[in-house]
Amino acid sequence: MDISIFWAFVASLGTWGLTALGAAIVVFFKAPKQSLLNLMLGFSAGVMIAASFWSLLQPAIEQAEQVLNIPSYIVVTLGFLFGATFIWLSDKAVTHSILKANASEDNIISKSNRVIMLIMSITLHNIPEGLAVGVAFGLLKDNFNYSSFMGALSIAIGIGLQNFPEGAAVSLPLRREGYSRKKSFFYGQLSAVVEPISAIIGAALVTTIKTILPFALSFAAGAMIIVSVHELIPECQKNKSEQPYTATIGIIVGFSLMMLLDVMLG
Repeated sequence: MDISIFWAFVASLGTWGLTALGAAIVVFFKAPKQSLLNLMLGFSAGVMIAASFWSLLQPAIEQAEQVLNIPSYIVVTLGFLFGATFIWLSDKAVTHSILKANASEDNIISKSNRVIMLIMSITLHNIPEGLAVGVAFGLLKDNFNYSSFMGALSIAIGIGLQNFPEGAAVSLPLRREGYSRKKSFFYGQLSAVVEPISAIIGAALVTTIKTILPFALSFAAGAMIIVSVHELIPECQKNKSEQPYTATIGIIVGFSLMMLLDVMLG
């Protein structure tokens, strides 16, 4: 195995591990109150909205300007719209499949859609992040030295630390939907299993992947925004009359934390 691919794989295992660590937060919640569940769901929405810009759209704009001759706003806008459309069509397909299976209640359909859309959007988000790690290490193939290696490693560490709240952004809403702590953790960490695979692909096909990465990043952003706005935010606001600002505080805290990590870690 090429040394750059090996290190890309090792680094992406670390980013996956930090996602699992974030998802493990759900283990500490045995039977949380409704207000706490709304707070956690709002937190997840805030994390996803912040990640959509700071982790995905902003780097997509920067990379599109560097590697493509097409205006960055065209690449990012198209990618964003395709990502949102993909999730919308997936939602329709899931609903149709459940109806064909003779689901008897609308809330069964709604719950299944939320779970599938949430996991799908975070997984889509992790694919370009894995590719980014792979590209960073793949570029070392012809120039492997200490400074360039540390630069690639810093990218992996930054993505890994951002993955911590993203793991929680999957596991906590699943817990709210009634999943056990074990299942919530399992699906939370599973959303990042694509990162090592994507990193290997990115390192092996560094030139090609670097070209399509801006579109992939904005595609993932569109997917995350539609899930946050269409599913997570309305769901966390259902008991708004009793505690009107609980879920809103969760959104603000989640957004602030993710923005802090993204901006601080570059």
